[in-house]
Amino acid sequence: MRVMVWNVWWRFGGNWRRREESIRATLDAYRPDVLGLVESWSGEGTDQPHSLAAPCGMHATFAPSPFPPQLRYEEQPGIEFGVGLLSRWPFLAVEPHELTGAPGPVALLATLDHPRGPLHVIVGTADGGPVQCRELAALAADRRLDGPHPVLLLADLNASVDCPALGPLLGVMADTWPLGGGDPGAVTFDSAMPYTPAAADMPDLVDRRIDHVLARPGRPGAPLAVRGAFLAGDRPVGGVYPSDHYAVGVDL
Repeated sequence: MRVMVWNVWWRFGGNWRRREESIRATLDAYRPDVLGLVESWSGEGTDQPHSLAAPCGMHATFAPSPFPPQLRYEEQPGIEFGVGLLSRWPFLAVEPHELTGAPGPVALLATLDHPRGPLHVIVGTADGGPVQCRELAALAADRRLDGPHPVLLLADLNASVDCPALGPLLGVMADTWPLGGGDPGAVTFDSAMPYTPAAADMPDLVDRRIDHVLARPGRPGAPLAVRGAFLAGDRPVGGVYPSDHYAVGVDL
């Protein structure tokens, strides 16, 4: 299956409708089976995951999460911020988990009705610190998620894999990027992007791979086979970049 994670930059930037078209075109090109969305939106009778899923015949869910304090959102009153998940397969269960913080973000744990057995996927974000990473690690390591498939974490962790804060996560999960032959120099938050100046207050994140697909085997000793890894959304569509982050994809 093809799995992707993408921070889609909510409705920021003033051109979100054109960016939405670029996001759709990118998904049409890459056709993920499972897609985690970070900085997604909900409002006006719908939400971004369902809007993107409907033309593809996919299933979708959304969980609201507080706005990070550093982000401004007055430009879109009444529009919620959160995480979402698109899936080729129906949802058996969906659980939001609030992480520590003031206010804390929400991680979304979903169980998908894969034809070979339940598939557990966590979508979320973290502030780059150890506390939220430990909480995500504990959720991913929960033995009730054991089964025939890997347990997946699709997340913008606001940290690269060499950051000590990710230690708890990397102690229980594998980074699928190098396993799939991904470019060691790849970045997902690129200083060459036209939107990056909006993050001038976050210089430690620029030119790093801060978006991740992590996985653990569904059972101890089971294989974790990653067939490929790639970036998506790293070039404009119709002259418009889809987001301020590139998407990360892996084939499992």
